[in-house]
Amino acid sequence: MKMKFSINTLAEWDTVVKQIIPEIKHSILLLKGNLGAGKTTFSQFLLKELGSTDEISSPTYSIVNEYDTPKGKVFHFDLYRLRSVEEAYDFGIEEYLDNCYLSIIEWPEIYIDELEGYDFHEMSIINTESGREIEFN
Repeated sequence: MKMKFSINTLAEWDTVVKQIIPEIKHSILLLKGNLGAGKTTFSQFLLKELGSTDEISSPTYSIVNEYDTPKGKVFHFDLYRLRSVEEAYDFGIEEYLDNCYLSIIEWPEIYIDELEGYDFHEMSIINTESGREIEFN
């Protein structure tokens, strides 16, 4: 099911997250959007709504952050700095994907071909003059 949202304030992420969570049927969520679009901000709202009490930050330098939620582990990836798909295999991405409630993957393009056979959701966030346009499948 395709869902579309337009938001203009930070607080509106809460509404988006509350509508998306019931639609999450797969354990992988791909987040697409340019730098500063709000991928990590969305992830912070999502994890909070899922019940995580962990400090939530961007995985830009660590590549993957792990969070606890009542539903299970959530892994938050940022593949922006990877230069090859081999680097994803080197840190054991499949092990993470197979052992969690949810994997959120920012900048998934380098790994997208490897997800053949997996069911996943895709979400795009686009900056506009007044806010963000969000699409969730």
